[in-house]
Amino acid sequence: MVNNLGQPGWLKTPSVQAIMSALDNAKPGSARFVGGCVRNTLMGRDVDDIDVATQLTPDAVIGALEKAGIKAIPTGIDHGTVTAVHDGFPVEITTLRRDVETDGRRAVVAFTMDWAEDAARRDFRLNAIYAEPDGRLHDPTGGGLEDVRTGAVIFIGDPDQRLREDYLRILRFFRFNAWYGAGIDRDGLAACARQKDGLANIAAERIWKELEKLLDAPDPRAALKTMAASGVLARILPEADGTERFARMVGIETGQLFSHDPVQRLMALIPRDSDTVMAVASRLKLSNALRDRLADWARDTTRFVSYLSAREIRRAAYWLGPQTFRDRAMLEWAEDSEGSDTQWRALIALSDSWERPVFPLGGADVARAGVPQGPKTGEVLREVEAWWVDADFIMDEFSIIERLKAVAQGLTSGCN
Repeated sequence: MVNNLGQPGWLKTPSVQAIMSALDNAKPGSARFVGGCVRNTLMGRDVDDIDVATQLTPDAVIGALEKAGIKAIPTGIDHGTVTAVHDGFPVEITTLRRDVETDGRRAVVAFTMDWAEDAARRDFRLNAIYAEPDGRLHDPTGGGLEDVRTGAVIFIGDPDQRLREDYLRILRFFRFNAWYGAGIDRDGLAACARQKDGLANIAAERIWKELEKLLDAPDPRAALKTMAASGVLARILPEADGTERFARMVGIETGQLFSHDPVQRLMALIPRDSDTVMAVASRLKLSNALRDRLADWARDTTRFVSYLSAREIRRAAYWLGPQTFRDRAMLEWAEDSEGSDTQWRALIALSDSWERPVFPLGGADVARAGVPQGPKTGEVLREVEAWWVDADFIMDEFSIIERLKAVAQGLTSGCN
């Protein structure tokens, strides 16, 4: 079995080297890499964040970093976390700790010098592998390296106990299975089903963050299907009635080599109903931008079929905008089990490549046509714009001005 991390690119960066040297100078051998950077390196995956565990207390970490001229930010000082920033590159450093008291959401911790104690309070065995700066690996749980090799997501120790410490780990279990799992661990799954009501104690923002990460996995179909069967999905998203639609959408994305969108996948799981999407947005405390995107998708009444003409596609894309158009098209494609994938793909390709034209008239043009400044200006512009779109965005200046004059005359004469 592999017992050395090697020398991946991230480990050799000057910033990482400088931070580890600062900690080592304070106490030799006191710091090791842990978590995602170790796991992903061993699994051949990209590494986004660098996490370090250390025997140094937070005050000692700050002192060591400042002595080396490295910025130290006490991002989670109560739990022993300090973020080191070197040349703009952040590394999160956390003092070894053990949980003293937990309530399912947060923990009271005590610092320790024992690597095994620190490992024992983590969630999954594959997240509790430590690597020294020279790449030597340590696997205190005795199963992390095997899990990395097989893709198993297995809780450390008793699964129910791990979940009662932090119920968000229920969602992390499914999220990690979506990203890394080669098969759901039965003991872990059973514990998640037993403890699912504990998710009521978790903040909505944290639930959405985990669900979004799960939906962002390349192919989360198996994990989400198991999540639904366990009752966990209904616990956090009771509106989810579209698991088959969701599976078809992911199949389209993977089969057509499309980039995936976790928000569109959320849409696939719920009915296209304004009341429903507003309830989901409110309960999950989605951002205003996401709420508005869901609302635009839900309220639109545009007719979508795979055989829309090019002119119909341009008209719909103009009025809806690129995001809502693509949301509608992808969701309708996922609904259309009998339709032509070739036609749907061509429809989306045309809309993606089409450059939305700019309506060539403004308020000054309306004024020159004899319309007094006021509410009628917008009414005239909307009327002419609708004609212009229906005319397939004609760019004949004479025709546009003549249409403006006709609309302006009709509206103003109707007021006399």
